[in-house]
Amino acid sequence: MAQQALPVRDARLGKPLGTAGLDGEVSGVALLLPEGGPSGVRRPSPITKLAVRPLAARLAKAGRPEGLTAHVLHYRCRGWNGSAADPARDAEWALEEVVRRYGEVPVCLVGTGMGGRAALHAAGHPAVNSVLAIAPWLPDPGADGAAPDPVKQLIGRQVLLVHGTNDERTDPDLSYRYAERAKKVNRDTCRFEVHSDGHSLHQHRSEVLSLAADFMLGSLFARDYARPVRDALAAPPPLGLRMPLAAGFGASLRH
Repeated sequence: MAQQALPVRDARLGKPLGTAGLDGEVSGVALLLPEGGPSGVRRPSPITKLAVRPLAARLAKAGRPEGLTAHVLHYRCRGWNGSAADPARDAEWALEEVVRRYGEVPVCLVGTGMGGRAALHAAGHPAVNSVLAIAPWLPDPGADGAAPDPVKQLIGRQVLLVHGTNDERTDPDLSYRYAERAKKVNRDTCRFEVHSDGHSLHQHRSEVLSLAADFMLGSLFARDYARPVRDALAAPPPLGLRMPLAAGFGASLRH
């Protein structure tokens, strides 16, 4: 069956969130990649962009003193669409657009669900400094003879995956297996587990937002990571890939 043609439309960056630094310059960018689905060429639902706005706002606020700007990527379509990997292609376009607008500033790719997979795929772009994949949708490499998602593009990047252990939409075991492969080629990879939480991570929203902000500030602006993040990056598998996100993370980040 022939793949349905993608409608003629362009990806675009949402309005910038945050302000430039004291000198008026943007010194880093958080690029937010929203949820999506396995397939579909229709325009994405506005709900997916709205769902990631609180995270974008939190990152913009945390990075304001450093000159951070955050953008939410508006995809051309709502689905991954097999080998087309449309959201990953859109992310690559967005990275080129970031470079065009701001010059050679470091970028943290922050994706949720399908956007997490797109962020991991697009990590090889020279502008990318770090990748944060929250409840990423990653396929089972053994299903239907599908090849495993690549990991070599993560070399040289700071990488953090976060997943709820009760996620029924995207399999946390598959994100663990991906992180395990990534750790073999890139030691700067870690993964946190949010015990008893589901896909949206509502029960521990405050902790997840704090973890995201801490990772972004540390990776983009050479700030010290909170101790749990440092420990996760330093620990060998499986410890560093099953690090529990403790209740109250963010109440006192550096101790």
